[in-house]
Amino acid sequence: MFFDKKKSAEKDKSYLIKIAALLIHVAKIDEKYSDEEEEIIKKTMLDLGSNQNELETLIANAKKNEENANQILDYTREIKNLNETDKIKIIKSLWKIIYSDKNADVYEANLMRRLAGLLYVDSKTMGNIKEQIKKENL
Repeated sequence: MFFDKKKSAEKDKSYLIKIAALLIHVAKIDEKYSDEEEEIIKKTMLDLGSNQNELETLIANAKKNEENANQILDYTREIKNLNETDKIKIIKSLWKIIYSDKNADVYEANLMRRLAGLLYVDSKTMGNIKEQIKKENL
């Protein structure tokens, strides 16, 4: 019984690591990973239920995961099954990371279009979130 709980906790952590790795991947895509972007990632992870005491370890593991991942499908497999509220939180955070430097380049916009499909988010919802975050950051 104890081992089942431990495995379950590890699974939960791996799920959070995948989300953090996706956020880190988006932050790095413009080759300017800033402290502001890392703060957005940390806040998002706390909003999604990460433990404050384990946050630094989670981020470190996510960075390793991101460096070793082959494609964004590695991140999206579990995320696409989340409830709509959590998916929206993640998408808002992704756009906040992108607009943290007041600019969305072609690579970032293309990645977000791909993520919309992979996460089963319709383009209208994605566009509305993008415009909301863009207004907040410009």
